[in-house]
Amino acid sequence: MTHAAERGSDTQPPCMAAESLDAYFGASRVVRDVSFCVPTGQVTAIIGPSGCGKSTLLRCLNRMHETVPGARVEGEVLFQGRDLYGPAVSAISLRRHIGMVFQRPTPFPTMSIRDNVAAGLRTLPRNERPSRSQTDEIVEQALKRAALWDEVSDRLTASAMALSGGQQQRLCIARALATSPTVLLLDEPTASLDPISTQRVEELVYDLRSQITIIIVTHNMQQAARVSDKTAFMLSGELVEVAATNTVFTAPRDPRTEAYVTGRFG
Repeated sequence: MTHAAERGSDTQPPCMAAESLDAYFGASRVVRDVSFCVPTGQVTAIIGPSGCGKSTLLRCLNRMHETVPGARVEGEVLFQGRDLYGPAVSAISLRRHIGMVFQRPTPFPTMSIRDNVAAGLRTLPRNERPSRSQTDEIVEQALKRAALWDEVSDRLTASAMALSGGQQQRLCIARALATSPTVLLLDEPTASLDPISTQRVEELVYDLRSQITIIIVTHNMQQAARVSDKTAFMLSGELVEVAATNTVFTAPRDPRTEAYVTGRFG
């Protein structure tokens, strides 16, 4: 796999941007005045020690943070120039355009492999829902994009819980891809996987980068170096530095970034 940072550039217009973003759990401010841009068609990694706010930041980018009782967001998150927290924006609708995959695989246990992938299509307005044959085609294409089709094509009606952990995670990625999102958010997607499954997910991220904008939270700095074009380093809820991945790992501007990527803390 070619080092992703060698491909990266900021020539593409931003797909998303956070502006003066604060996130709260009750009175506690856990993300502090964060501003950064996410380039279109690139992989952006968010790194930092446990508890630094990186997963909370990710959840702010498709309004998942607000689903937690007592949680709130201040500031702006722009998607293709539009504020996602504007009063006229439907959180359910925007999540079809900004998909998310969580740390632990979350297939729906009572659904088949096919129905898991198609689950997001049921949130479409009734007049936009695909027919059964169209759904079958969408499911096949999503599974192919998630590099899972060849492994499950002969058992689509089987329970998703019969899959291995790595397969379940790729199934969750296929489920997110089925609604044709513009952005895919990945929250520690390989943290609970074995090394071989981790490699497959990383290869998938690498392959998808030409089709979709990806933001990945990872505690694994080597993973960030392998798959991302741009890396953001967070510490204590603040965005310390964001730059091309190669720059962050070889010539960081902030001494705190240097201390973290060289292993002096974290």
